[in-house]
Amino acid sequence: MMPNTPDFSLESRALATGAGRVAGVDEVGRGPLAGPVTAAAVILNPDDIPPGLNDSKKLTAKRREVLFDEIMTRARVSVAHASVAEIDEFNILRAAHLAMQRAVAGLSPQPDHLLIDGNMIPRGLTISAEAIVKGDGRAVSIAAASIVAKVTRDRIMVDLAQQHPGYGWERNAGYPSKSHISALQSLGVTPHHRRSFKPVHNILYQEKSVSD
Repeated sequence: MMPNTPDFSLESRALATGAGRVAGVDEVGRGPLAGPVTAAAVILNPDDIPPGLNDSKKLTAKRREVLFDEIMTRARVSVAHASVAEIDEFNILRAAHLAMQRAVAGLSPQPDHLLIDGNMIPRGLTISAEAIVKGDGRAVSIAAASIVAKVTRDRIMVDLAQQHPGYGWERNAGYPSKSHISALQSLGVTPHHRRSFKPVHNILYQEKSVSD
């Protein structure tokens, strides 16, 4: 039986084999039509783990905010992003991996082992790493990274929503909700939209054909 909540067993296993510091790594923002992709890397203190850590998607926004503050004060944390330009240039998977690499590089001291959410290890990492499928529901350090990445990215989208009102980013975080799609059609594409994503690309293409 898989545990319903993440625990420290994957971290303990790595520590038992000689790793001094184990970091959980996760990213958020692969699916949105707008905004960056954001990653976090977190090294928890085994003696001071905030209670209630879980996959960020299973927590309320209010609970995530509380846990975010706990993680930031009780753990070593690094957050990094890949920009919309990088998403459009490379593709979303490569950009997500780039954000993860940057988050890991920002940790000081560097971890000895990484637990990475998903089924792939980003190329370019020089630290020992293992990919953990649905890791944010299995390892508390990945859960912590998922919370930090989600809260950070949501805050960025709330800021961008004030600069570009009408798209509802403060509510949809850039994901393709019905209201976001209809705003794209009526208000057009902003510099923060991912042009390589089909709904955005299609609207740009329509605009181009109308003006041609």
